[in-house]
Amino acid sequence: MGKQLLLNHGSLGGGFEGDLRAASELASGHENIHDSDGSSSSSHQSLKSTAKWAASLENLLEDPEGVKRFREFLKKEFSEENVLFWLACEDFKKMQDKTQMQEKAKEIYMTFLSSKASSQVNVEGQSRLNEKILEEPHPLMFQKLQDQIFNLMKYDSYSRFLKSDLFLKHKRTEEEEEDSPDAQTAAKRASRIYNT
Repeated sequence: MGKQLLLNHGSLGGGFEGDLRAASELASGHENIHDSDGSSSSSHQSLKSTAKWAASLENLLEDPEGVKRFREFLKKEFSEENVLFWLACEDFKKMQDKTQMQEKAKEIYMTFLSSKASSQVNVEGQSRLNEKILEEPHPLMFQKLQDQIFNLMKYDSYSRFLKSDLFLKHKRTEEEEEDSPDAQTAAKRASRIYNT
């Protein structure tokens, strides 16, 4: 789609990385997504996870390894804040304690939505969301904005991710592991175990 993301990161120096690190912490409920050094964080990963990722953005976002790879891709496109905002909203919806909700709502607002946000996302209506609403938070208060970001990712960056070298390389690695003699032997052993 022809939408352009407006990023409010200032310079792309050390501050940018710090802002994204802080935004990553808002999505803290998601394991294995904070290490983006390119190494595989899941040695027991099920084969063909790339097939699941390619089936839908929802599947990709449910898989910690998929989120990690998608974040790596978005980081290269300077739009990682979109998935970080989406993840932070998912965490927010699960909160029960009102005081914690107020704190998290303010963090989400200040990190992603305010005019001074360190990792601002570009959503329609963000100017209508003001700090007064943060005083009475409810689990779905960011839902419309989260849906906008989801659709932006789904129709823009997700389709590019599926064509990216990062995704295709991971897919080839999976296929090579599946075709390796060790994998075939393990599968045969497993089938003997379950067929006895």
